[in-house]
Amino acid sequence: MLPTLEISVETQVPKYAQVVNAITDAVRRGTLKKGQRIASINEFSEEHYISRVTVEKAYNRLREKGTIVSVRGKGFYINTVDFNMTVKVLLLFNKISYYKEQIYQSFLKTLGTNAIVDLKIHHFDVQILRSLVEDNIHDYHYFVIMPYFYENVDEAIDIIKTIPPHQLIIIDRQFPSFQPKCGTVFQDFENDIVEALEKGLHLLRKYSKLYFVHSNVVPYPPEMVRGFRKFCMQSFFQNEVIGEVNEHTEIKKGDVFIVIEETDLSNVIKICLAKKLKIGRDVGIISYNETPLKEILLDGITVITTDHGCMGETAAQLILNDSVEKIKNPFSFIRRKSL
Repeated sequence: MLPTLEISVETQVPKYAQVVNAITDAVRRGTLKKGQRIASINEFSEEHYISRVTVEKAYNRLREKGTIVSVRGKGFYINTVDFNMTVKVLLLFNKISYYKEQIYQSFLKTLGTNAIVDLKIHHFDVQILRSLVEDNIHDYHYFVIMPYFYENVDEAIDIIKTIPPHQLIIIDRQFPSFQPKCGTVFQDFENDIVEALEKGLHLLRKYSKLYFVHSNVVPYPPEMVRGFRKFCMQSFFQNEVIGEVNEHTEIKKGDVFIVIEETDLSNVIKICLAKKLKIGRDVGIISYNETPLKEILLDGITVITTDHGCMGETAAQLILNDSVEKIKNPFSFIRRKSL
């Protein structure tokens, strides 16, 4: 028969979908074996106090997927492989970048060949998220989501809540107001920048003012700004948050620029070269996120960075281990000649 199944009235997942997910998950985990009989529609309805119509809808969906078959006069039976069943994962990223590619490749490598991984981009758009989740809710064992949404946040949370927690992995960023009981690999954006800059405090002391370039075009977590201001307050630095660096930005001796976007990094370097300001002596530069180019550019750009490869590996391990742990991803300060 079936393993214990609890039908929740608090979740937005329809009851028939909860039945489908529970049986599918039990098959994937090996709790239900190929050829094993499961409860009849009437038995299931009576045991779990849900309507016969709901159970029938769930069973029809399972038959369409080939998960179960009905044998006339005998009942319903599992009709799929169990332990070696291919795991299907839908990755929902906010955008494509070099760093996302690192996460993706590490995720694929760790999961191995017994997994199918599809990558989709939601572009920070809640309606795209809704479509991707609603259209695929029954077709994947796991949804791995980067929840970068800065508008209609409550709506985004409601959409994510329709995914059963045991099928959900949150990566890179958490919603402070939403902590589901699911596997999570996250950056602590506010405290990461504080701890990283503290490691370079002895180098920063030779400068007089810190600028944080928090792009006004590309959305980034506001927690970064809070962390930057916290560090400056604790360490008594003059500071300013600006939206971009362009040809009109004033850069003078004693300034440090912390940049996220490559365009801003390039513009800081151009202005310093034009003004004959020595980078690493007159002006300091710290860039977010490690790349191979930053190791060699100007004999090395100092970076503060999360380990994107580790993030992908850890997310895959949560799936392989059926884990609901919440794990903070490593964050580093890498000192080079630009500071």
